[in-house]
Amino acid sequence: MKVSGLICEYNPFHNGHLYHINETRRNGATHIVTVMSGSFVQRGDVAVMDKLRRARLAVRSGADLVIELPVQFSLSSAENFGAAAVWLLNCLGAVDELSFGSECGDVEKLSAALELVDEVAAAKKAEINEIMERGYTYPRALSSVLSGEDPRAAAVISEPNNTLAIEYLRALKSFRSPIKPFTVKRVGASHDSTGAENGYASASFIRESILSGGDISQLPELMPELWAQETAKAAGDGSIARLERLERVILYKLRMSSPEEIAQTSDIGQGLENRIYAARMAGSLDELLCMVKTKRYTMARIRRILLSLLIGITRGDMTHMPPYGRILAFNERGREILAAAKGKAVIQYGSSLAKLSQKNKVTRRFAELEGKASDIYGLALSTVTSAADDYRAKIAIDTE
Repeated sequence: MKVSGLICEYNPFHNGHLYHINETRRNGATHIVTVMSGSFVQRGDVAVMDKLRRARLAVRSGADLVIELPVQFSLSSAENFGAAAVWLLNCLGAVDELSFGSECGDVEKLSAALELVDEVAAAKKAEINEIMERGYTYPRALSSVLSGEDPRAAAVISEPNNTLAIEYLRALKSFRSPIKPFTVKRVGASHDSTGAENGYASASFIRESILSGGDISQLPELMPELWAQETAKAAGDGSIARLERLERVILYKLRMSSPEEIAQTSDIGQGLENRIYAARMAGSLDELLCMVKTKRYTMARIRRILLSLLIGITRGDMTHMPPYGRILAFNERGREILAAAKGKAVIQYGSSLAKLSQKNKVTRRFAELEGKASDIYGLALSTVTSAADDYRAKIAIDTE
């Protein structure tokens, strides 16, 4: 039995994800556990389809067990996103391997880039800060300085999947995890590509096709048939989520928030709360984003902050790693993973949010935020769902 862990969003699942799972199997994995973002995703957006549907489809597409990444980490930086996901896999006590995609396709090169990044970040702190003071993001400043030290390493960290891969390696190192890293080289269209290539397309391109409301007949060529069918079904029954449907509640929340409340929101820093507060009278979400956006603050980060403010995620909520692992779906092999974890797992894993919340104030807070996130997510659908659904949710147990 070899258990491999994957970190994903499946927003939505496409042929590149299927290739990753198949390559992980070819590398010897007999069982696959995934940690997946829930209602909100790391680019600062709602997931196109709800988490339970995506988890059920993931199990029907090659995964065996799906665990939810708590919302405060799915709406956070690559470092926090990666650390929490690796934590959940590590705490299970039954995962042998972490399999992740990368443009590089070479664990040794990624590990070397991580070492150099940490060295440069410590040794060139003043130089990096000077570039940031000119209005650039930390990753951009770090990459600029790193280019002068090792252009090849700078090229490695400039690719989005490589960046996440490095954070996964950092987390494994930080937790002194026995889990071994394995990377699959990305194939086909690049991240955020605006086209398809030999049956592969980025999730961004597929999302745009779904959200545009136009012809989605090409989806069966870009994703497994089951996902294409379910996506078409979701589009027909009002179950596709759009960030734009949250526009008024985001604007309302911001207009009702004090500078102090904004300042406590997760990922706020460098006086960004003042810039956001000054934009509170914007008349649309696009106007709001444009008023806050600068070279220093990416659009994704601003969206994450606004959604964190709406949900109520504070800086204090980032001080704890996940205190439990919430199971969204599994099959018989997933049951075997959980059996192997029995007596080894260092946190509780279970499907009931209500039961998981009962241990202490930290678990209650995590569950509270997840419940809020799901309630707000329901407002992003054309057919609005009822509140408190997350506490009544029935997970998918696949027996086929």
